[in-house]
Amino acid sequence: MRVCTAWTGSYSRKMRSECHLVSFLSEQIPSGIDTGMPVMGYNTPQETVIMIKDQINQDLIKLAERSDEVLADIYKRIDQVCMYNSDRILSAFIENRVSYSDFSDINGYGNYDAGRDKLEKMFADVLGCEDALVRPQIMSGTNALFLTFSALLKHGDTMISLTGTAYDSLQEMIGLTGDSAQSLKAHGVRYEQIDLVNDEFDEETIVSRLSEGNVKLVEIQRSRGYSSRASLCIAKIEHLIRKIREVNKDVIIMVDNCYGELVEEREPGHAGADVVVGSLMKNLGGGIASTGGYIAGRKDLVFTIAERLTAPGIGKEQGANFNLNNSFFKGLFMAPGAVRSAMKTAVFASWMLEQLGFPNVSPRYDEYRTDIIQTVELSAKENLVAFTQGIQESSPVDSYVRVMPAPMPGYPFDEVMACGSFTQGSTIELSADAPVIPPYTLYMQGGLSPEYGKLSILLALSKLNIKPKE
Repeated sequence: MRVCTAWTGSYSRKMRSECHLVSFLSEQIPSGIDTGMPVMGYNTPQETVIMIKDQINQDLIKLAERSDEVLADIYKRIDQVCMYNSDRILSAFIENRVSYSDFSDINGYGNYDAGRDKLEKMFADVLGCEDALVRPQIMSGTNALFLTFSALLKHGDTMISLTGTAYDSLQEMIGLTGDSAQSLKAHGVRYEQIDLVNDEFDEETIVSRLSEGNVKLVEIQRSRGYSSRASLCIAKIEHLIRKIREVNKDVIIMVDNCYGELVEEREPGHAGADVVVGSLMKNLGGGIASTGGYIAGRKDLVFTIAERLTAPGIGKEQGANFNLNNSFFKGLFMAPGAVRSAMKTAVFASWMLEQLGFPNVSPRYDEYRTDIIQTVELSAKENLVAFTQGIQESSPVDSYVRVMPAPMPGYPFDEVMACGSFTQGSTIELSADAPVIPPYTLYMQGGLSPEYGKLSILLALSKLNIKPKE
């Protein structure tokens, strides 16, 4: 017996936008099963599952088959980084004597959580820092950033972004847009920015400004965000930090590390950053952690931030773990492999897009990478929507959703997004999003396995109805 119901609702990705959708839900009773209910005089035949590969353009499949040989050396380098970081993380587990009892649910105040203490020590070690705060109470990367800023910056302090205009969702937090009474500007914090020059730090301007003093904190956004500039590798960040320390020993150097963890063999803490901030729904959660964020850095700064999270006098000593220690430990353990998969998915997507003649694919397939983000200009709104729909249709969750451009809180333009993830807002799981404005640049990230990633990319490309060049 077949039941078909049509309905209209809304879909949210990253708690962001509303997308209208139509869902066709069907149930069937396989033949030969006695349910004790009448079956309208006939048996419904067993239907065959429609395979993703059968929906992909065969010319694209042939092109993809060539990619493994072409990309073999790049994949090998990704594997080497994964091996190195796996060694670091496994060694941290062994060094810290992680035991099953560390996964215990500590509720209420969360006092005496030995597992939490070990986890935070391990995060500090992995990120090259003295201490860390790793908590489910930190709900996102944006939350971690605001917690850090609001703890370290007081009325009259000055912060400078060294990577130009802040990421869209940070602008209202800082006070560049909106009229929030909780923004940094509303609390008397002064904001300045120094733009990149040809995707490089403007060292001369930075050194000149910081030699004047009167700057409390500088912020470096490692990943590109919603911009066309290249992401910044650890070597470039380290070089700049050395230049800064030559003229200013006191300024706090903070790095937004979102999307960059474990892509290289070193982290910003190894390069001399004072504070490193990120989300567990990205790389270091390994696709396992269902929420959470981290803040790592100098011990005194982490203590100050912890007091802002809890209360003065409490700091890191309290905070229930909501029975998430197991998933946080397991997420960290699985993170190198998850990042490797995301990297291979991005390289594959980049190579395919270049072979199909799309302009401004960034990074190009053979360029050095420092984060998991891949971008491409799709030239037309129709292409943007179709590609994103292909990613959604090949997702394990909410594959039936029709993605459409829609407004999103905190962003100035309509957005189109695809994320059929097990964790809402997860971007280590394959997702794609973009502001619906020319030149219709898509931002894509994640992929928990190269195989799932390839299937999704190929289906998305099939939606564009573009044939490979002969």
